[in-house]
Amino acid sequence: MTAPGPHGAAVDRRYAAAGFGAPVPRGDRPAIVVVDLTRGFTEARYPTGSDLTEVVAATARLLAAGRRAGLPIVFTAIAYTRAEADGDGVAWLRKAPGMRALVEGDDTVALDPRLPVRPDDHLVVKKGASAFAGTTLATLLAGTGCDGVIVCGATTSGCVRATAVDAVQAGYDTLVVADCVGDRARGPHDAALYDIQAKYADVVTLREALDHLATLPAGSPS
Repeated sequence: MTAPGPHGAAVDRRYAAAGFGAPVPRGDRPAIVVVDLTRGFTEARYPTGSDLTEVVAATARLLAAGRRAGLPIVFTAIAYTRAEADGDGVAWLRKAPGMRALVEGDDTVALDPRLPVRPDDHLVVKKGASAFAGTTLATLLAGTGCDGVIVCGATTSGCVRATAVDAVQAGYDTLVVADCVGDRARGPHDAALYDIQAKYADVVTLREALDHLATLPAGSPS
């Protein structure tokens, strides 16, 4: 990002002096990981959600470009069993009890129907913030021969940030598409993107992501 961050130019200079914010390489075969764009997060009528209509629409454009390049596409969803939701065994639910509404089979954990999901896309069900924690995502990415990860989804300050951090720790150069991520409030959203850009991934616009994907050779659908 070239514009001053939400904390001002002085903070930008301090981060730059500390050696943060270097650009990451762009791979030839990144995977697109769509984090938790389920109805419980993308629809404001649910207590855990907000209106992410624009994020969903932007993500659909990103996915269309990714499919033309034959990239692997992974969707994630948080879903708990009824016993997990009602019990006291999941530490995250003790901190964020509102997440107990995300129960297997409920509408809240269904992928947003406006997303262009295909039967051959991958679905990773998770219990925590990161799409990597306690899931098969790392094995899936290794098996598809990915050389990078493009992250989108919700929420920016929670599961998107956690996934981006773990993607880097798993060895992947990572992009986060700013137009394709959303949160419940602007402050946490902006702060998370600033932190991600400084330390973990390149935060890019949808236009920048589409331009990059257009340079990749067309491939067979994943």
